[in-house]
Amino acid sequence: MVGAPTGIMDQSASLLSRHDSAVFLDCRSQESRVVPLGFDAAGLAIAVINTHVVHAHATGGYGERRESCEAGARALGVAALRDVGIDQLDRARGILDDVTFRRVRHVVTEDQRVLDTVHLLETEGPAAIGGLLDASHRSLRDDFEVSVPELDLAVETAQANGAVGARMTGGGFGGSAIALIADELVPDLTRAVRSAFAERGYREPSVFTVHPSQGARRDA
Repeated sequence: MVGAPTGIMDQSASLLSRHDSAVFLDCRSQESRVVPLGFDAAGLAIAVINTHVVHAHATGGYGERRESCEAGARALGVAALRDVGIDQLDRARGILDDVTFRRVRHVVTEDQRVLDTVHLLETEGPAAIGGLLDASHRSLRDDFEVSVPELDLAVETAQANGAVGARMTGGGFGGSAIALIADELVPDLTRAVRSAFAERGYREPSVFTVHPSQGARRDA
């Protein structure tokens, strides 16, 4: 309807979410299951750092990234990049041009990070997933190339001010970063981010916390 080549993730999260939980969604089968996060018990919150950099997914880079992924899948002879494993990336490097390979590498490694995140949440708890959040941002920045300097600064500042992990979120080219951080550190993070943005001459960001909650439902 809006002209953006997006999928079902946002809509599914809005409908299927549960308190203090993540939704593990298979976009091919449309199967899902709830994965407890344990943020409440660990005293953790998700701090959202809105850079106020405007982005639009219906035009420009977002569609190009999807086209690259689809081209990579065709070249590798698979229906979608979810059918490519980490162990197949060396083969992909020999087949694809550099840009397409990096796009493919991001998706393949990000798929694995999702699986690893679910495993760590279920076996070790939320404090263990920080490294995966950090790695996700590096991959989005370097391989998928959808970050912007403001998002990178938000992530780096969060990492330097006590965040368990941080990454940009959404389709990229602007928008927000998220940081998993102890509740009591949010005020310090807010001051640090605002100061860092002011030093660079960026527009002042908005920082607020969110907590995973019940999805859309009928109240009466």
